[in-house]
Amino acid sequence: MTDRSTQSIAINAPPKTIMDVIADFARYPQWAAGVTKAEVIIPGAGDRAERVRFSMDAGLIKDDYLLDYAWSEDGLTVAWQLVEGQLQTAQHGSYVLEPLASTASVGVTKVTYRLAVDLAVPMIGMIKRRTEKMIMDTALKGLKRRVETLV
Repeated sequence: MTDRSTQSIAINAPPKTIMDVIADFARYPQWAAGVTKAEVIIPGAGDRAERVRFSMDAGLIKDDYLLDYAWSEDGLTVAWQLVEGQLQTAQHGSYVLEPLASTASVGVTKVTYRLAVDLAVPMIGMIKRRTEKMIMDTALKGLKRRVETLV
């Protein structure tokens, strides 16, 4: 059964800046806890990769996996799905950006992260919830820290 999670956070930056950080896969190991490597396999148009290989080491959870990405034309959504993985049998996720406010110097954007994952091995509920929290925190809090240090 696929577990689905959704969380949101406000980031003090315009959507383009946030999406540029999301698309900069080579730098994921600098801000995404557990990601040890991210390599673009199939580049896409406008610095938006179509396929990326990840290596993850998050203590009990280790995996190498490939994701395919789809980027919206308006620059406000990116979605992905698992192509292949060792530990995962399915992964579907997205970042959805919603501009909230803007001034001449800064914008505020609501970032919603959605993730659904199936694993090849059963996992105890407590460990699964802790892993899910770590993934969500990395995806949002790590992204927020990275983006806000750049603006």
